[in-house]
Amino acid sequence: MTRLAVLLVVVLSAGAAAADVVPPAPAVEELVAQALARSPALAAAHAQVAAAAAVVDSAAALPDPMLELSIDNMGVTSWTVGKEEMSVVGVSYVQSLLYPGKRAARRAAAAAEVAPRRAGLEALQRRVAYEVRLACAELYALDREAASLDDAGELLDLLEATSLARYAVGAVDQGAVIKAQLERTRLLERRDDLVAERAGVVARLNALRDLPGAEPLGPITALPPVEPPTGPWDQALAAGSPELAVRAHELAAAERGVELARLELKPNLLAGAGLGYRGDYDPAVSLRFGLELPIRRDANQRARLAAAEHDVASRRAGLHAAGADLRGTAARLDAEWRRAVAQVARYRGAVLPQTSAAVDASRASYLAGRGDFSAVLEDFRAWLEARTELARRERDRFAVWAELQSLLPTPTASHLVEVPR
Repeated sequence: MTRLAVLLVVVLSAGAAAADVVPPAPAVEELVAQALARSPALAAAHAQVAAAAAVVDSAAALPDPMLELSIDNMGVTSWTVGKEEMSVVGVSYVQSLLYPGKRAARRAAAAAEVAPRRAGLEALQRRVAYEVRLACAELYALDREAASLDDAGELLDLLEATSLARYAVGAVDQGAVIKAQLERTRLLERRDDLVAERAGVVARLNALRDLPGAEPLGPITALPPVEPPTGPWDQALAAGSPELAVRAHELAAAERGVELARLELKPNLLAGAGLGYRGDYDPAVSLRFGLELPIRRDANQRARLAAAEHDVASRRAGLHAAGADLRGTAARLDAEWRRAVAQVARYRGAVLPQTSAAVDASRASYLAGRGDFSAVLEDFRAWLEARTELARRERDRFAVWAELQSLLPTPTASHLVEVPR
């Protein structure tokens, strides 16, 4: 019975420990797809595109017509309709008519406002994907550091046990034991910092996926392999980055606005027809044609035209500035990519193997009674830092790739939601 009770306790403890284990996080691109499907910001952008598209046809609609009732009574003291030939009770239908070309220009201007919002939606999709990938890269670095700290704790257990054994036989003083214990305290301190940092990144990632901030997310065990796009990056960015597309469509919309403002200087027309009742006399038929008098054009439409022309100049300068910024961004990303690739190769091929060899050698020397424990700790810290730094370099390389995907016209790995046309 005692053995059975012990076995039951072991099984229950193992089950509880297994229940506490959070499974690994989904693949990075799966998290990107979740964010693109659930993002509240993208839902709002979709609604803005739909709202702009909904008013295109109505922009070219004619003003509502007017129905007029008129009475022409030839006299003041008596009712003369049907008695006087000029007395009429009439009803008229009056329609305002836009100057030829205005309806098409208004529709074109409204349609031109849809394109920047559609391009902005695509740019936002790219931005959301980039934010998710960047958060995943940060989580990967944090999780790799946490795993390194766990491995370091096991190695430190061996070092601390060695120090206690040598202290017990008088081979070393108490300082070595205290240093080992202090190093463990520092590992625990960093572990707590990692927990807090990770919680903040997970909360940011959950917000992108429209989930509660405290929703748990398992460790990011690997980042997908990445390769940079071929060809000069500045040319690729200039060929059609989402940012430039937004600016170009905004410029086109502003130019449409100038065309419309110029047409709005033209006077609108008026047409109408009516039928009058005259009693026993034949019904009266009337036709009306009118023309607006442009006596207030300088104070109204000309000011709008001047504002539209200034807006075009501003949009054109903004497009040029965005192109210059992208060229600078391409040069920066190229330098960062080269550095990240070189550093990852250096850490994998040299720094990490060298620090591992150094800590093994210093520990063996200390066990043989020839080395100092401070040297062991120094090599131990260098080994731990090398493992942590390798993960950070891998994070940096992936972050550069992710930023490129948010700027290039055709991402190599994308789950962009189809933009409504």
